[in-house]
Amino acid sequence: MLESLTGFVVVGLAILVGWILGRIDLLGEHARPVLSRLTFFVLSPFLLFVVLAEADVKMLFSSLLPVSAIAAIAVMAMFVVVSRFVWHRPVGDVVIGALSAGQVNSNNIGIPLSLYLLGSAAYPAPVILLQLLAFTPVTMAILDAATSGRRSFLRTLGRTVSNPIVLGSVLGVLVAVSGLDLPPVVMEPARLIANACVPVLLISYGISLYGQRVLGASGRRRDVVLATSLKLLVMPAVAWAIGRFVFDLPDHDVLVVVVLAALPTAQNVFNYAQRYGVGETISRDTIFLTTIGCVPILLLATVILG
Repeated sequence: MLESLTGFVVVGLAILVGWILGRIDLLGEHARPVLSRLTFFVLSPFLLFVVLAEADVKMLFSSLLPVSAIAAIAVMAMFVVVSRFVWHRPVGDVVIGALSAGQVNSNNIGIPLSLYLLGSAAYPAPVILLQLLAFTPVTMAILDAATSGRRSFLRTLGRTVSNPIVLGSVLGVLVAVSGLDLPPVVMEPARLIANACVPVLLISYGISLYGQRVLGASGRRRDVVLATSLKLLVMPAVAWAIGRFVFDLPDHDVLVVVVLAALPTAQNVFNYAQRYGVGETISRDTIFLTTIGCVPILLLATVILG
């Protein structure tokens, strides 16, 4: 069971290093925006390209995909209804909050935990595909329109299509689906840059934690609590119900979709919040709380369903 905590130890150490860097101010006042741009425009596109290009096509389009999609869309819709129509939050905060509730850390936490808890690192692939090719383009389009003030459909479409994260994801899927075997001279440089993404992103997140107090911003406490509750409790329950009673999945596949749904909020959500200057408090605090809170949820799900 201790091996299942390896992914959390790795992530926690990188975040701790970032917090220390923020505390001693080693990288200066511009560290956060510089690392944010580096991750968004360079490192993330390479990482997503490599992950999807090397993914198993059968696993990408398995029955795990629709169950994970329904569970994610359900909790994001719940957050949108409450945040937008009850609390009347601005569009940017609503989008970041919805992503905080429904977008899981399927890569740097999901892959190692899938390996240790489920026996294979391939299970997060459908969720990675869903988030990058469905959620990300829609998110980028809405955030672009909301923060730039431009409502032109063609302009928004052009900015979304040219988004480096979307481009990297689409190219990776095309390579996987086509079965193209890229030579090492192409993949190895891409992999080298991709390998820098997760540690830089986590260090950047750690820097942002210094001087901050979780649930310290009173104006967004309800948003954080709602997103965290939906992420840790509602999303795994919806995944279990849909997998069991709608798709009639085998017991092991039900466990897989529940574990995937119980993963913490993706650090990419914080990266998007930094990039567009909206919802940073919501994403930062939700990531922190779900990363800690998902440990007992995952272990409990594994014991009960496994």
